[in-house]
Amino acid sequence: MRWWKMLGLAGIMGVAATGVVIARAERRRRAYTPEEIRTRLRERVESDQPEGRRS
Repeated sequence: MRWWKMLGLAGIMGVAATGVVIARAERRRRAYTPEEIRTRLRERVESDQPEGRRS
């Protein structure tokens, strides 16, 4: 029965660690200003368009 407790504890720790990773990514994403996001999107769109279709 003891190994069930260890397995449960490991599962809880895994869920907590996943939550920490998600929270860090969310904070990093929200740290961008709206202007930075627009600039990045424009750069991405320009780099993805074929040479003949740039406006």
